Amino acid sequence: MKLRSLLFVPGDRPDRFAKAAASGADALILDLEDAVAASAKDTARAAVRAWLGEGASLPRIVRINPVDGPLAAADLAALTGTRPDAIMVPKAEGAATIATLDALLGPHGLADIPLLPIATETPAAIFHLGSYGAVTHRLAGLTWGAEDLPAAIGAATSREDDGRYTAPYELTRSLTLFGAHAAGVAAIDTVYPAIRDEAGLAAYAARAARDGFTGMMALHPAQVATINAAFTPDAQAIARAQAIVDAFAANPGAGALQVDGRMVDAPHLKQARRILALAS
Repeated sequence: MKLRSLLFVPGDRPDRFAKAAASGADALILDLEDAVAASAKDTARAAVRAWLGEGASLPRIVRINPVDGPLAAADLAALTGTRPDAIMVPKAEGAATIATLDALLGPHGLADIPLLPIATETPAAIFHLGSYGAVTHRLAGLTWGAEDLPAAIGAATSREDDGRYTAPYELTRSLTLFGAHAAGVAAIDTVYPAIRDEAGLAAYAARAARDGFTGMMALHPAQVATINAAFTPDAQAIARAQAIVDAFAANPGAGALQVDGRMVDAPHLKQARRILALAS
């Protein structure tokens, strides 16, 4: 799956499904968890199940309720016989949560569905970010959240007045980034909640791409184009990457080369290949 932009849509709002699918997002997250009130859970399950039975032009990921809670069993029962492209796992606490969920998926015919953990929503989760390498084969990627964790520890906020993360949540973001790359899976940055702040979103998404994230989640269709642009290499970046790849191809025995007046070596070649892969 190409996962530059992953757009949330509440599971109990089937009237929004088609609009979300037409937004240009790389994938939709059909939410059965936080965006759906307790009284609407059954309605959401039925709507998501029905829409999964229809054709779609993009991947559909279902966010279930926490595996260790009372609602996940009903979520999985509703998905029996369907084929979501992935299941988003909230409140995940490392490989142990993935193993627990795997044991539940089999009876519903979902054992081979890729999983996308939200890997930082509890204090304990932070200490298990390195464990996902043991379950890489089950993962579609790894992402994080900046809302549940501060609530779990009684923090007033995860952000400074200017919108930057406070130190604990900047650390959490970084650990997720490295945990995803250590596992060899997509590193998906969290949402930008100010849906009318286009400039702020553009700056945030550009920073995420610069830092090594491969995609980002979105809360509103209006955010999708900006996110896609941030995670799509521009013509200048593609040209430079191609020049590096071509230079090493022409000099296969070289450890370091000069390209456009700058010295490049193996890490630059690896980065160039990654840029070209993203561009394609």
